[in-house]
Amino acid sequence: MSNPWIAVGALAVVGLAIPISMIVISSLLRPSVPEQGKRAIYESGEIPTGTTRIRFNIQYYMIALLFVVFDIETVLIFPWALIYSDAVAQFGLVPVLGPMLVFLAILLIGLIWAWRNGAVRWVKSPRAEIKSQL
Repeated sequence: MSNPWIAVGALAVVGLAIPISMIVISSLLRPSVPEQGKRAIYESGEIPTGTTRIRFNIQYYMIALLFVVFDIETVLIFPWALIYSDAVAQFGLVPVLGPMLVFLAILLIGLIWAWRNGAVRWVKSPRAEIKSQL
């Protein structure tokens, strides 16, 4: 009898050997012509200014987080809407509509809270204001 772990080990060896061999072969075959232009930082044609460590405005993350929350809401509402008519016929209106209304109410309360606390209000960064004055 053969051990089934031999096949797993062989697959792991092949899975590592193929990419490593491709990297080694390509590094041996590629032409190496170092130039100043190749070593420059690419900034869409702009001359790089400042350091690479810049502080991002927290608004980017807040907007992204709100997008994810409401995107997930959409993903949950679509399947519910598809089975809504069948579920109402089987269970009745209140047991089917109630949980979804509670879910939407919680999300609406969260959106109102975020709106009042300024999470969706866009504020210009000091760096952007300096650039606009130039």
